[in-house]
Amino acid sequence: MSEMMDSRTIPEVISAVASDLANLVRKESELVRTEVSEKISAAGKAGASMGLGAALLLGGYLCLLAAIVLGLSHVMDPAWAALLVAVVTSLVGYTVIKGATKKVSGQALTPDRSTRQIQKDAQLVKEQVR
Repeated sequence: MSEMMDSRTIPEVISAVASDLANLVRKESELVRTEVSEKISAAGKAGASMGLGAALLLGGYLCLLAAIVLGLSHVMDPAWAALLVAVVTSLVGYTVIKGATKKVSGQALTPDRSTRQIQKDAQLVKEQVR
């Protein structure tokens, strides 16, 4: 078996490894910053669209509720009709919000690619140290 001889001294090798490791950490942090900023930008654009859609839906929903109150006022006192509609819509709204808050997590903003790459790099460094 032929062995390759490295003409560098031990301090030079350690210095080279430290330099490579610092370069790797710098590039990984740049990747994390880029990926997180991309995800935040996409979330911001989606949030703006959701806000516009919510405002339009609110207007239509308020008109629908007013129509329901008017319809119920033919069957019962208008004040009771308004109270009934308010209670029912409040319960439905509370249920929807509770369900949505369970689905919201920090997982959506996790830099997945960067995490995988850092794990690969850590494994590579472990293998190189052996």
